[in-house]
Amino acid sequence: MAARSAPSCHLRLEWVYGYRGHQCRNNLYYTAAKEIVYFVAGVGVVYSPREHRQKFYRGHSDDIISLALHPERVLVATGQVGKEPYICVWDSYTVQTISVLKDVHTHGIACLAFDLDGQRLVSVGLDSKNAVCVWDWKRGKMLSMAPGHTDRIFDISWDLYQPNKLVSCGVKHIKFWSLCGNALTPKRGVFGRTGDLQTILCLACARDELTYSGALNGDIYVWKGINLIRTIPGAHTAGIFSMNACEEGFATGGRDGCIRLWDLTFKPITVIDLRETDQGYKGLSVRSVCWRGDHILVGTQDSEIFEIVVHERNKPFLIMQGHCEGELWALAVHPTKPLAVTGSDDRSVRIWSLVDHALIARCNMEEPIRCAAVNVDGIHLALGMKDGSFTVLRVRDMTEVVHIKDRKEAIHELKYSPDGAYLAVGCNDSSVDIYGVAQRYKKVGECIGSLSFITHLDWSSDSRYVQTNDGNGKRHFYRMPGGKEVSSKEEIKGVHWASWTCVSGLEVNGIWPKYSNINDINSVDGNCIGQVLVTADDYGIVKLFRYPCLRKGAKFKKYIGHSAHVTNVRWSHDCQWVISIGGADHSVFQWKFIPERKLKDTLHIAPQESLVDSNSDDSDSDLSDVPELDSEIEQETQLTYRRQVYKEDLPQLKEQWKEKQKNATSKRRERAPGNSIRLHFVHGYRGYDCRSNLFYTQTGEIVYHVAAVGVIYNRQQNTQRFYMGHDDDILCLAIHPLKDYVATGQVGRDPSVHIWDTETVKPLSVLKGYHQYGVCAVDFSADGKRLASVGIDDNHTIVLWDWKKGEKLSVERGSKDKIFVVKMNPYMPDKLITAGIKHVKFWRRAGGGLIGRKGYIGTLGKNETMMCAVYGWTEEMAFSGTATGDVCIWRDVFLVKTVKAHDGPVFSMHALEKGFVTGGKDGIVALWDDSFERCLKTYAIKRAALAPGSKGLLLEDNPSIRAISLGYGHILVGTKNGEILEVDKSGPITLLVQGHMEGEVWGLATHPYLPICATVSDDKTLRIWDLSPSHCMLAVRKLKKGGRCCCFSPDGKALAVGLNDGSFLMANADTLEDLVSFHHRKDIISDIRFSPGSGKYVAVASHDSFIDIYNVMSSKRVGVCKGATSYITHIDWDVRGKLLQVNTGAKEQLFFEAPRGKKQTIPSVEVEKIGWASWTSVLGLCCEGIWPIIGEVTDVTASCLTSDKMVLATGDDLGFVKLFRYPTKGEFGKFKRYMAHSTHVTNVRWTYDDSMLVTLGGADMSLMVWTNEMEGYREKRPCDSEESDIDSEEDGENNSYLLDDRL
Repeated sequence: MAARSAPSCHLRLEWVYGYRGHQCRNNLYYTAAKEIVYFVAGVGVVYSPREHRQKFYRGHSDDIISLALHPERVLVATGQVGKEPYICVWDSYTVQTISVLKDVHTHGIACLAFDLDGQRLVSVGLDSKNAVCVWDWKRGKMLSMAPGHTDRIFDISWDLYQPNKLVSCGVKHIKFWSLCGNALTPKRGVFGRTGDLQTILCLACARDELTYSGALNGDIYVWKGINLIRTIPGAHTAGIFSMNACEEGFATGGRDGCIRLWDLTFKPITVIDLRETDQGYKGLSVRSVCWRGDHILVGTQDSEIFEIVVHERNKPFLIMQGHCEGELWALAVHPTKPLAVTGSDDRSVRIWSLVDHALIARCNMEEPIRCAAVNVDGIHLALGMKDGSFTVLRVRDMTEVVHIKDRKEAIHELKYSPDGAYLAVGCNDSSVDIYGVAQRYKKVGECIGSLSFITHLDWSSDSRYVQTNDGNGKRHFYRMPGGKEVSSKEEIKGVHWASWTCVSGLEVNGIWPKYSNINDINSVDGNCIGQVLVTADDYGIVKLFRYPCLRKGAKFKKYIGHSAHVTNVRWSHDCQWVISIGGADHSVFQWKFIPERKLKDTLHIAPQESLVDSNSDDSDSDLSDVPELDSEIEQETQLTYRRQVYKEDLPQLKEQWKEKQKNATSKRRERAPGNSIRLHFVHGYRGYDCRSNLFYTQTGEIVYHVAAVGVIYNRQQNTQRFYMGHDDDILCLAIHPLKDYVATGQVGRDPSVHIWDTETVKPLSVLKGYHQYGVCAVDFSADGKRLASVGIDDNHTIVLWDWKKGEKLSVERGSKDKIFVVKMNPYMPDKLITAGIKHVKFWRRAGGGLIGRKGYIGTLGKNETMMCAVYGWTEEMAFSGTATGDVCIWRDVFLVKTVKAHDGPVFSMHALEKGFVTGGKDGIVALWDDSFERCLKTYAIKRAALAPGSKGLLLEDNPSIRAISLGYGHILVGTKNGEILEVDKSGPITLLVQGHMEGEVWGLATHPYLPICATVSDDKTLRIWDLSPSHCMLAVRKLKKGGRCCCFSPDGKALAVGLNDGSFLMANADTLEDLVSFHHRKDIISDIRFSPGSGKYVAVASHDSFIDIYNVMSSKRVGVCKGATSYITHIDWDVRGKLLQVNTGAKEQLFFEAPRGKKQTIPSVEVEKIGWASWTSVLGLCCEGIWPIIGEVTDVTASCLTSDKMVLATGDDLGFVKLFRYPTKGEFGKFKRYMAHSTHVTNVRWTYDDSMLVTLGGADMSLMVWTNEMEGYREKRPCDSEESDIDSEEDGENNSYLLDDRL
């Protein structure tokens, strides 16, 4: 099992050889501490010449291409390339991120500049418009943006002498910008006749509205205002790439290899021609120059950094070198000394000292170099070339021993045998040649088994075998020195390999991620002593695995820094270091290997703080023997909350329909009814997939959510008030520290977070635009000004809001794995925690981004799934509850200890002034002291403890606890089963609210003469509810199967229930005990009805398309109705009990004579004349108008007619409850629409006296009770009805407190 866990050792970046000179300018500066800051690949480097030491900034995820230094010279801004590039502002002293600026540019960030006081930063993008953007970088906020130019911009600068003025230059233009308010307006520079219109590469601003700029032809152009007033011709003999202004004057550097210093009025002081110095060479080109006092820094095209002391200007000091143009592929390590050899397409071979961190030898070859090897005694260095030849040099003085060309295609791999006798040379033409070293490299063998180019090869320890990999991913074995292929597996079985650099083979099976391409991993190197393997891949990542690595999906540690593909990686001879080289970034990275035993002493290598985790998401250095997920959590992680149609889609769908209907003439439509309904009470609480969503308000009421409704429950009066601004499932709820406002987040295509007042139930702020599919967690900051929210998109995006202004402050991808909770630090509003599947992360705000660090577990535990988290008594103490029942105690990002708290997951936790309270799946509430040392008291949620005043019955002992909150001397508990309980500190438990448990609820029946109703659900319970003021569940019975329908007998004494296995039963309506049961069908019983009057017959409809009619007295089946082509959805009796009306899934309206069940044909005109005992049908002329415009997208699932036959209530798949005037003839009748259920409304029923309407939400499991308010009952409010927008009259009303479309 251990082979699949990540290794416990670690790599730390120690040195980077190289500097990015190509395609970049002005990227090299002195900091205030006299250190030198620059970048290479995806790493910002701060180099101290005094201590010869480097520090690294690794907050970028791709190549850095621009850099600016803050005027105080401590902070640095860097910009990167990429699809969603961002800017990091970081501290050159601590190399920590201060701010992240994102979500504006695309492609990359070409240039950056701070203004005079360093408060603002300007950036230029690489998009087609080269957008110019001004930032308040501390807040991460964009102040202004404008298109820059149609062509590339090369430099931009603030005018340091005029506020709010900027200058930019680029291909054939220069622009002078002024910033006024948030508007950036450019004026183009006028070249006039003073100089040619040409490309301007760099610029610097001076006093008196003067601007100096360097042109492509080597001239300096001088501007006053926007006009060119003079030129300084021939300042350089070729393009001027860099211009740097300082107190003494200006320094310029150009393609001609010269540095020129100018005074403040741009009169020449001196020239330094680097090509003429000792270190100079033909073609040297200056890309960056920085002048401070008597020191000048120079960066060149070929990745060198020079330091020049002005009075010894002919002796420049070379402080950094690296490879330049083309790709870097060749890497070898010396067998006995701490040396590394690299060779590149720039035709140079270089030897680096890993101890001194310096280049100690360099030799230029005739051809680009693709591979290298040093023989066993360290005397010979072999280089494979791109043209198919190879050269052998003496390491001592780099003189040539031999040059051989036997092949035409590139040599990609070569290695000396362990006994030093042979050199194996692998070529792109799929052959491996063997040369005898002692015979002056005479060819002695050839291996020709491959069909593709050779990528890797290794010798056996006894030098008798070679194994190769090729471009097809095949592995071949050959006998040495002849090169005969070995086909017998037996022969190879016991071979011990001297090195392991092959990417395919049993020993490295585990390094391949899912869906990877055979050429994604470029290089591996096994370290047998430390039993670790290092790999380099096409995504710029260096990974550390255990070795051997046999099992697929092995865990690893990953390290970023290289920007593009990492082409090669090797352990040093003594395994102290790992060397990796980047193909396109030309850089050589030296990593220090920190073995497991030293890890404990070096806690400073806790998770690298960066935007990209150094411990990757796909491999949270977690052990794979993490226990299987708890069944409840497993279930929850599989919920996606995706909808085929979101409410947001409705306007668009309607428009499409109108387009189609342009020519159709519409009939006069029925008016909306005079009656209206008002939500009165909701039975239910969302506990099955939500946590910590139940609180006391300031006034002692209780706030929670169910379906799309925020509920405020008054426990003294047993009444509820509702926030109804949401239009889909609410998934999370948080309360403001003052307990007067609440934030709720919902499901949606562009889901919103609403902040609303618990007194007025009016919205204060609605936040949207940054999440997708839904919002699963929210939390207020301690001062109540900020709000954090987490989305359920694939990246679980975290957004930090200033909610009153409706302004996004910061946004960051949270985790690939599901996040269950977000908690803001009560002491530091810029810090927060997220926790979820196998992770906990500690975040801090940095401008427009958030920087996350994974919790560092060390040896104390495993990476567990965290279900809840709270902060403790200081800003760095945090506590999280795990899926296995432990509480983890964190200090900063480190796990300090774990405490066993519950059996099974800890779902909820609440911090008190002096201690904590936790609740778990085990149904126990536990009170703890302030350090989780002692459990002070536990309360078990048991039926025996229920107090007499309870509003219902507990279904089971110890229900899983999902939410916990304290106040008013009580503990408030929410359970997975949809119950809300109040636990008195002395022990008794009062049940306040309950609803059905998980599973859809379809069955609903109202009593013939009492204000009660019955429901039956997929949760296998049958329940009786009191609709009168006591609003409670009167009785409950567990069933052997879930049910979909129920019905009271006309005398109210019996209750018939249809079950999902095709059976049905009749129970005593008071005791719920069985009277009789039948099982004649295999499929779901979908509707069940007693005949009117004495209730002599009962009709039972099923999903296998039949309706059975039973005689109640004799308990016999007396008839079967056949002829439906699809499942039955609704049935109704006529008043005489002789006729059945039937609806089916194929939208048929059928009629059957009862009790025999003979099919009848009744003309639609006659149907209306028949007196029906009930009307729950959704088809036919009488209710044609109830089908919405978008009827093909959504179904009307239920209807019910009042006993005075005036008002028809309907429920549909989109969660709307609607009232129509009956009959609703003609298409698209007008209606009143109410929104409270989240998804499909499965059933609607009026009570016996029409005073109330009861509705059921299928998946939201809630039972809602609405009061019927007769016509003229209250003043009209001008509201709109959804479908009235077909014609001009806006009638119908949509109670504004029910669904305000403006929200």
